[in-house]
Amino acid sequence: MYHKTLSYYSTIFYRSFAAFTGEQLQAVGLNFGLLFFVIYVDKHPGCSPAELTKALHLDWGYSQRSLNKLAEDGFLTKTKSGRSYALTLTEKGEQAFAISHQVFFTWDDARLANLTPTEKDQLLVLLQKAAEGMPDHV
Repeated sequence: MYHKTLSYYSTIFYRSFAAFTGEQLQAVGLNFGLLFFVIYVDKHPGCSPAELTKALHLDWGYSQRSLNKLAEDGFLTKTKSGRSYALTLTEKGEQAFAISHQVFFTWDDARLANLTPTEKDQLLVLLQKAAEGMPDHV
C-alpha cells in the first residue's frame, strides 16, 4: 500500500509546498525554482556562483541560467571579484528573501495545525532523524 510510505507523503507535501510557495513568491515576481538561490545568497553574501552551485548540488548550466535570470530581474548583483563573481541580494532580493524565509513557517503552521505542540516536536525530531546522512542543500 503506497499510501503508507514516506515517499507518498513526501510527494504530497512537496506538491502542496511548491504550490503555496509559488503563490506567495508571485507577489515579488519570483518562482519556486529560484527560491533556494535567494535563500543561499542571503545566508552567504558575497559567495561565488561556483560555491552556490556546489552547495545546492546543481548542474552548472542550470545554475548559471538561474543566476543570470535573478540578476536580470533585479534580485541580485554579480560583482566581479578576481576571476569569479561575488553574489549579493539587491533590495528586491531582500524582499524576496523575507517572503521565501517566512513561507516555510507559514506553510508549516497551516499543515500542522491539527497537531499538538508535542506532536509537532515529535514529528520534526523523527523527520530530522530520518534525514540524517542526506546532503544538506541549503
